[in-house]
Amino acid sequence: MYARRRHVYFAMMGACIALFVLAWGVVRLWSVPAAVAMCVVAMVIPPLAAIVANRRGPEDRWWDDPSGDAQSDEWWDELDGRKGPRNRDRP
Repeated sequence: MYARRRHVYFAMMGACIALFVLAWGVVRLWSVPAAVAMCVVAMVIPPLAAIVANRRGPEDRWWDDPSGDAQSDEWWDELDGRKGPRNRDRP
């Protein structure tokens, strides 16, 4: 799923760059308002691309989900303040 989001992100950013280049390289020769409108559309694409790329999928592991390794999960829980410090045998 990560690869699909990455491909969509790069496609959206490629469209953004293409809009800017076409707007000021080609379209402005015929219509400056159309070129400005293309740039406004291109301006909206990067935030949307970032939202798409960072969206969590249903099968993605979230940062605080247990990993399945009991020792690692206990260590992270202690760091996050969810559990008290472990009892260790110290001489």
